[in-house]
Amino acid sequence: MHPPLPNPITAEEVARRLDARLIGEGATPICRLASLEAAQDDALSFITHRRYLPAAHQTRAAAILVSETLAPSLTHVPARLLVPDPYVAYARVSQWFAQWLAGPDAGAGIHPSAHLSGSVQLGAEVRVDAGTVIGDDAVIGAQCRIGPNCSIGRGVRMGENCQLDAGVVLYDGITLGDRVIIHSGAVIGADGFGFAPSKQGFVKIAQLGSVRIGSDVEIGANTTIDRGALDDTVIGNGCKLDNQVQIGHNVQIGEHTVIAGCTGIAGSAVIGSRCMIGGGVGMVGHLRICDDVIIGGMAMVDRSVTEPGYYSGGWPLQPHAQWERSAVLLKQLPALRQRIRSLSTLVGLPKDPS
Repeated sequence: MHPPLPNPITAEEVARRLDARLIGEGATPICRLASLEAAQDDALSFITHRRYLPAAHQTRAAAILVSETLAPSLTHVPARLLVPDPYVAYARVSQWFAQWLAGPDAGAGIHPSAHLSGSVQLGAEVRVDAGTVIGDDAVIGAQCRIGPNCSIGRGVRMGENCQLDAGVVLYDGITLGDRVIIHSGAVIGADGFGFAPSKQGFVKIAQLGSVRIGSDVEIGANTTIDRGALDDTVIGNGCKLDNQVQIGHNVQIGEHTVIAGCTGIAGSAVIGSRCMIGGGVGMVGHLRICDDVIIGGMAMVDRSVTEPGYYSGGWPLQPHAQWERSAVLLKQLPALRQRIRSLSTLVGLPKDPS
């Protein structure tokens, strides 16, 4: 559980900020956010679905973000804040709490141990922390915050209000939009995996493209996005990439797509807008995923998807003995299919078109 706010806020103030309808005690002090189970009498919690009502009935929260439909069930909570989408409301409140707990911004300035090329252009109120290196002709937008030991290459363009945490690497020529957040250890713009086979071995293909990242993008820790071979790798506005995601060269990702951790996307794949890709997904190169596709975790995507919808793959967890039996049956499917075809021919059934 996070530490309490240095100065409590009232339920009435939260309601005002959210434009929520308040039922109950507006003066109720709130010092922290908490889950329904962990909340004490100084906490604000939230409920997103009817299935959580048993926990909500037992909660000790001082206030709760709740839909109008579920609010009548929670009269024991001193303050109920009625909102259209409690989860979105919680997300907004969490941002305020993060700012309040972090305290005042350290302000603009360049740490003495940072090294900036003489041709770097800095916008207003930029902060650069210790050990960071920024190369020739880089342009850093206003109010950017660059953490310690980052490496920003020649000709990088960063929009306004971007945040780079410790150890981020931006190779030469990378472009970021506004309000981009990149977490520690991410590497943007390394060479794509491109080699031409020859009798003497593999010949490296120079990666001459770049990476273009839109606005309002968040990139998780240790995620890698390769530069394009010829065309740029593109991450659209509003995309959210989890930790340890690998994006190959020339990949294009549409706006507001989210990708969970440990997913790997091979080169030149094109992914549409508003897609949701689960953790551990593998995606081969040169395919296309249309808009509004959901892909379940651990799926292997080896062909294009042309219709919106929910797709899943992989092998669900089961006891090992049962898995062994299933694997044996799976291996026998081609032979079983052939036997069925032969029997169908004998009895005069129509031929299987597949």
